[in-house]
Amino acid sequence: MSILNPRRPREFHHRFIYVDERKERLKEIEERAKRELGLVPEKEISPEKLRGTFIGALKHVQRRKQKERVGRKPFGIGILIFLIIALAALWYYLAR
Repeated sequence: MSILNPRRPREFHHRFIYVDERKERLKEIEERAKRELGLVPEKEISPEKLRGTFIGALKHVQRRKQKERVGRKPFGIGILIFLIIALAALWYYLAR
């Protein structure tokens, strides 16, 4: 064993026990043939149907979206003036 070429762990290969791959393939071929003949309508998922479903399921995201819709209040002019005066006073005190 070398420092430059460390051993790799053995790869994991999972074999399905209860799945018949041949049966799955045949079923897929049958479905494709039915779709091509027009016997079964294609399952179309439109973005309009999916839009908002994930957000609707999560409460914290709903609250955040609601706050964005309402809009944030602007930073108060009074607080801004107070901070400017406080910083000027601090600067004056430190400069002496």
